[in-house]
Amino acid sequence: MTTPSPNAATPSAPTTASPADSALVRAARGLPVPHTPVWFMRQAGRSLPEYRKVREGVGMLESCRRPDLVTEITLQPVRRHGVDAAIFFSDIVVPLAAVGVDLDIVPGVGPVVAEPVRTRADLARLRDLVADDVPDITESVRMLVAELGATPLIGFAGAPFTLASYLVEGGPSRNHERTKALMHGDPQLWHDLCAQLARVSGAFLRVQGEAGASALQLFDSWAGFLSRADYTRFVAEHSAAALASVADLGVPRIHFGVGTGELLTLMGEAGADVVGVDYRVSLTDALERTGGRWPLQGNLDPALLFAPWEALSRRVVEIVEEGRAAPGTSSTSATASSPTPTPTS
Repeated sequence: MTTPSPNAATPSAPTTASPADSALVRAARGLPVPHTPVWFMRQAGRSLPEYRKVREGVGMLESCRRPDLVTEITLQPVRRHGVDAAIFFSDIVVPLAAVGVDLDIVPGVGPVVAEPVRTRADLARLRDLVADDVPDITESVRMLVAELGATPLIGFAGAPFTLASYLVEGGPSRNHERTKALMHGDPQLWHDLCAQLARVSGAFLRVQGEAGASALQLFDSWAGFLSRADYTRFVAEHSAAALASVADLGVPRIHFGVGTGELLTLMGEAGADVVGVDYRVSLTDALERTGGRWPLQGNLDPALLFAPWEALSRRVVEIVEEGRAAPGTSSTSATASSPTPTPTS
């Protein structure tokens, strides 16, 4: 979700009594808001010198499992930019490692799995995630909630399809050949694998929600490589199961995918309160495709952060206007006299 917001080096004083009253949570529920909230899809990461400094000599997986580092890194963009919400610092493969999958996040490559999952015997190695597997995640969320005060924290987990792809391919893939071959060649094994991963993802979301996260996001990095038919047949029910596992917590659920412009309605129908839209689809088109049924999250192209400020600012204001008709947005028009936009990525 994107809007003009004052450019600030530090967060402004809280104007709400609790995260539940914040612009982010109200927008996610489709309620009127004083402004459309701004937050970073990722943790500002490599753009912040303080992030690079605190990560020196510390691997990604270790960083995600140390409450001191998780808390510090999550708070960094909030301190620097005064955004409307924090996104929990983690990685989508953290719960896989927590249930015993032998993997590593290799710099410049991504997650690499030592023993890919391709047979029924491989599937038998996966077990359910329980809270005792990730006590550090509970501790991190609680520390952050205490530090953030009225600023909401967004927890997240990887969606079953994306986790399955990493496990089946053994790492990142350009075309997901092995993944698609398993989907079509052994549909029962595929569904059993994704059902297991839905339980893992759902449990990881639940740990964060029960510890105090104000919203929860299911992140599907690779779903955009699927046709609508394949998404419906092989994926939708498992994403729905992961989202359903936290439905009783009463916090908004965000469903985001990369390159999923053709799947937006299906992703909403899987149980989302908010549908994420990446930069490949305008909010105008996304609103038309989803029929105005869900608040929309998105969607500045991160590459524009390298453009001159005038071009970047203009595009941010355009995005705000494109999404103005969606539920959970401000009635205040974005104009040239609006405060300087804070871009999201």
